[in-house]
Amino acid sequence: QVQLAESGGGLVQAGGSLQLSCTASGRTFESFAMGWFRQAPGEERKFVAAISRNGATYVANPVKGRFTISRTNAKNTVYLQMNNLEPGDTAVYSCAARDFSSITFIGARSMDYDSWGRGTQVTVSS
Repeated sequence: QVQLAESGGGLVQAGGSLQLSCTASGRTFESFAMGWFRQAPGEERKFVAAISRNGATYVANPVKGRFTISRTNAKNTVYLQMNNLEPGDTAVYSCAARDFSSITFIGARSMDYDSWGRGTQVTVSS
């Protein structure tokens, strides 16, 4: 199984930017489809963005045009670039990995993934 560790969260003013990173260890990173999810207090975990093994991406509508997902296999890392942040983006952001996926697989559901990081807090002030 893969171990995932997120970093890059913090406190930012509305309109600002943050880049989250998720570094994987324990398995060959190229074999994983990756995703980002977020969970605000009192709410269910929601899909944010996903990237396939071959680099195709899918971004949820609430963040489309503001958030970008990318990966650098040589660094075992997936990134979430978040621009023009809004107070509604405040949440704990977690990355997830799916092993044994096809090269084009993109998952938008929590059940699509079998490994999770602990999450990093993002707080956007108005």
